[in-house]
Amino acid sequence: MPDRDSRLAAPLTFAAIVEAGTGLVVLVAPAMVVRLLLGVETSGSAVARCFGIALLALGAASWPTAQRSLMQAFRAMWIYNAFIALYLVFVNLIAHVAGPLLWPAVALHAVVACWLVWASRSHSDR
Repeated sequence: MPDRDSRLAAPLTFAAIVEAGTGLVVLVAPAMVVRLLLGVETSGSAVARCFGIALLALGAASWPTAQRSLMQAFRAMWIYNAFIALYLVFVNLIAHVAGPLLWPAVALHAVVACWLVWASRSHSDR
């Protein structure tokens, strides 16, 4: 049975790639991402680009390496994925906004958060 670190590497790598890629797309086309995610037009490109930079940083910080504690990367990526899924649901319920990618984004972040929790459990915890 693989140890916890080797199990964490796959979901962390996946999440790091997804978040860094999303960050790049937000930097290049912030209005398009907001429209697809929330279904609204925005003129807040500067704020969206800041969000893109943050996603790039999260992806880079969470990339598994031998020098970095996987548990630190796990905590950062789990907090982001769990809370962004909850926040997007909240935005939909309260503000009644939703673009075509809102629910797929909620599902993706919820699945990644669950995958991270599952992968963080050590074999001895079972």
